[in-house]
Amino acid sequence: MGPPEEVRDRLARCGQSHLLRFWAELGPAQRAALLAAVPPGLGEHCRMAAAAGARQRGPPERLDGRMEPLPARLLGSARRSGPAVLERWEAEGLHQISQNKVAVLLLAGGQGTRLGVSYPKGMYNVGLPSGKTLYQIQAERIHKVEQLAGQRHHCKCAIPWYIMTSEFTLGPTEEFFVEHNYFNLDRSNVVMFEQRMLPAVTFDGKAILEEKGKIAMAPDGNGGLYRALVDNKILDDMKQRGIQYVHVYCVDNILVKMADPVFIGFCVSKGADCGAKVVEKAYPTEPVGVVCCVDGVYQVVEYSEISLETAQRQSPSGGLMYNTGNICNHFFTVEFLETVAQNFVAFEVLREEEFSPLKNADTADKDTPTTARQALLAQHYLWALKAGARFLDENGCRIPEKLSLSGTEDAPAVCEISPLVSYFGEGLEAYMKNRDFQSPFVLDENKAEMLGNS
Repeated sequence: MGPPEEVRDRLARCGQSHLLRFWAELGPAQRAALLAAVPPGLGEHCRMAAAAGARQRGPPERLDGRMEPLPARLLGSARRSGPAVLERWEAEGLHQISQNKVAVLLLAGGQGTRLGVSYPKGMYNVGLPSGKTLYQIQAERIHKVEQLAGQRHHCKCAIPWYIMTSEFTLGPTEEFFVEHNYFNLDRSNVVMFEQRMLPAVTFDGKAILEEKGKIAMAPDGNGGLYRALVDNKILDDMKQRGIQYVHVYCVDNILVKMADPVFIGFCVSKGADCGAKVVEKAYPTEPVGVVCCVDGVYQVVEYSEISLETAQRQSPSGGLMYNTGNICNHFFTVEFLETVAQNFVAFEVLREEEFSPLKNADTADKDTPTTARQALLAQHYLWALKAGARFLDENGCRIPEKLSLSGTEDAPAVCEISPLVSYFGEGLEAYMKNRDFQSPFVLDENKAEMLGNS
């Protein structure tokens, strides 16, 4: 028996008849599953995917003549702002958090394929002394910043954690959270939802069969975030909880400041409805998108869309003109996610403090488990020194201090500080000032309690 005539005709009309070529070899259940997987707009989707593929393969449309750097009034900076201003922004952010108006939204649809693992990246252990995974580090940072806001405003507050998974990562992520008791967060504040999956398409616009009766599917990219928020009624959930501001980030950044009060406070005080965190580009041809203005609209321009000349162009002050590297770390108002208004700002942070993505296996030269671990341990070592700690080697000899570290070197002493003890280096003097610690040292909440009491 052949496939239903209506399906055969529809697939023939949109050039996808090849999906039925193994029909005769499929059992009834496989046939039903194959038909169910054919989305209504398949032809249009394949045409658009092929056109996008052709654009990417052909000479990219150059945006050079239409680009302008961000005007200074829209760009805040952690580096160039004085302590008083940073404290004011932080206070504003903690105030909004204390009123239960802030949520975090994690983009976690990708598997760790480039890392060489088949499970979601958030479950990856980069080899810290504590053995913590990315998910655990992030959960503990949420816990700590809730505590900081609650202590300052004498109340109990919560930051809901929305986790956008894909078909591949939803099951394993849910199991992982259950297994770890949601890392001691209230499970009603951890909301997982799925990003839509769309058929994977070849460059010439043909949907791909993964098996004889199964269409290969892929997540529909970060642009699919808006659709997923609506389809899964996540915006409704946010409004019901009274959420007004959302901090969106990617799972793979080991240094991510969850619900960063400084960034949120900056965006809120500027009256922004969307914002982006940026880092200074490491070098002109670094393959990161640049946040800039194209034809009057603020957007991220990918490295492939500009010429080498534009990438290398210098500003009057001598730095790169297009210097604001996108790190997939955004602020949105819930209202913006519904209506897409456009008061945009950007906030520059220091790479060594806030951005070290985990993308590749250790065989690569950057963005690996080793570079992620080094970045976190270097940060914690410098926090400890600032708090007055001294480190000893296994023979009890003092380890000479290094007050600055390049991105790729190991800290002279290994010191890991639990996010439950300190969110961003604050409050460590009480445990570390004028004390000797033997490397490697892990300051977790139990040790902190002991040191605080002694």
